[in-house]
Amino acid sequence: MDTIDAILKAASARSDEAEVYLSTGESIGAELSRNRVRIGQAGYGTGLGIRVFQNGRVGASSTNDPSRWEACLDAALAAMRLADPLPWEGLPAPATLPSTPLAFDPSLSLEPGTVADLLASMQSGAASHPEAVVTAGSAGLAHSHVEVANTHGLRYTETETHASCSIEAIAGTSTGYEFVSSHSLDLDPAWVGEQASFFAAFGVGGEPLTPADYDLVLSPLALASLLEAVFIPALVGRNVHAGRSRLADRLGETVTDPRLSLYDDPHRPMGPGAAWFDAEGVPTRRLDLVRDGVLEAFAYDLRTAYRYGATSTGSAVRGGYGGAPSIGFHTLVLEGPIADVMAEPAVYVRSIVGAHTANPISGDFSVEVSNPCIVDGGAFVTPVRTAMWGGNVFDLLSRIEGVSTETRVVGEMVLPALRVAGQHLVG
Repeated sequence: MDTIDAILKAASARSDEAEVYLSTGESIGAELSRNRVRIGQAGYGTGLGIRVFQNGRVGASSTNDPSRWEACLDAALAAMRLADPLPWEGLPAPATLPSTPLAFDPSLSLEPGTVADLLASMQSGAASHPEAVVTAGSAGLAHSHVEVANTHGLRYTETETHASCSIEAIAGTSTGYEFVSSHSLDLDPAWVGEQASFFAAFGVGGEPLTPADYDLVLSPLALASLLEAVFIPALVGRNVHAGRSRLADRLGETVTDPRLSLYDDPHRPMGPGAAWFDAEGVPTRRLDLVRDGVLEAFAYDLRTAYRYGATSTGSAVRGGYGGAPSIGFHTLVLEGPIADVMAEPAVYVRSIVGAHTANPISGDFSVEVSNPCIVDGGAFVTPVRTAMWGGNVFDLLSRIEGVSTETRVVGEMVLPALRVAGQHLVG
């Protein structure tokens, strides 16, 4: 009998039902300091999470030593006995799911030489702008394996690969940063290095900005910061029913520009959170949150769905083996009217500082713009010293000019650049 079967057998004798989450992972990586490899590292980790349920009460416990599962189970049962009961209709039964991994590259092996090649390629790209100096960087490769099982006979496995690299550069007081991550080795580390050194070098001697209204081009990085701070939390079922979402009573209404759509596509091959099942074993599916500007759905995990009379949308995620699942997203995709967003004069907003201070209910924000510059004719024309920008995320998404053809992965999102008009900046 393996560990998971042993846990489920023991748990079923002491609770109504139980769930086991077992993860293992291997990784290899290295870090740059200036132009030298400062730290090389390899690691192996494992973790076990147990949840038990009885009469609406739930208890959870975790450990990084699965051989100590009996103590972990005892802790989960003790927590369950102390918990307040809530509506609960049971863990999912098994379903027939595809067996082909969605986020696995068999050619990605954990080789030190591959990590060294990623670092060298980033350094080579950064050398395209010799006036900028590389200050730090990193590259890493990883394999991970997850199993989810419960006392109803459900047992799913998921294997992933991951590759990433990032680099920082400086020229005078101007800095640049770039990164990329993927489930495969389809990275372009030379581009990462070139972009970081370009923004560092280009930002030297930035000109002051006259306070006025401007057209803005938000890079995917800047757009992601605003979405994560305001719009995405407003789509989470728990926030909706707790009165923490401006969208709570607006299902079926137009909430963005009618040309915008936002959906979660867990089955997108090599998507950042690609998965056939969620962290509770519920089969995943495409979830259209906003379609043609109309609010279509909110996201739910099992517990929130049972509590509020809804249905799980397969949106349970875990940040690791510890704790309990929470509501999240797998591969959020934003689509809109395609346009050449940099063809006409605008201020390019590469990244922003302070998005976390935005009001998640009203959507109001006030942020500092990092690496701003004037773009025109598809090119970066003039660096800008600094700028402050205030506005409202919900209003912003209701009045867009267009989105770029090119997209990039930022966290769990696949985003284009977004052009908006009439935004007030203060230099």
